[in-house]
Amino acid sequence: MKRRDLIMALAGTGMGLNLLKANTSAHPVNTKLDFDSLDKTKQEWQALLNRDQFNILFDEGTELAGSSVLNFNKKTGTYICAACYLPLFKSETKYDSGTGWPSFYQAISGRIANKLDLKLIWPRTEYHCRRCGGHQGHVFEDGPEPTRLRYCNNGLALLFVPENQPLPDLRG
Repeated sequence: MKRRDLIMALAGTGMGLNLLKANTSAHPVNTKLDFDSLDKTKQEWQALLNRDQFNILFDEGTELAGSSVLNFNKKTGTYICAACYLPLFKSETKYDSGTGWPSFYQAISGRIANKLDLKLIWPRTEYHCRRCGGHQGHVFEDGPEPTRLRYCNNGLALLFVPENQPLPDLRG
């Protein structure tokens, strides 16, 4: 049975809707996102990023757990989108989730957009940079207080700017 057929079968029983509600109650999700358009083609983004960054940001790939040096970063500063340089997270919201990916309990307000992800059948909430649409990771409801959220981010989708350095100009 194809994934789409299974989802439709579950939806017909009401089970699919219950699964969706159970996983996305704390944060709104969309099936299609509207981003602040940068008028860049995939080819233009590809020229600015290395192959792995492009795969994660624009083909919604995932890096191996434990492979990002940012997972171990404890410096004070700002985590920005590796594609367009939009600041997404402050270091004070980063924590060790034990998952192998950089994790944060709160994004900078208005900087990310959520989308429903059914790639693994089980509904998950995927999040993207609001400005360029670059895929960052998934958000789960098992994080620490005060939000109880865990933004599980691909390290290659981020760049870190230490607090004593100016943020780069937005790229677009």
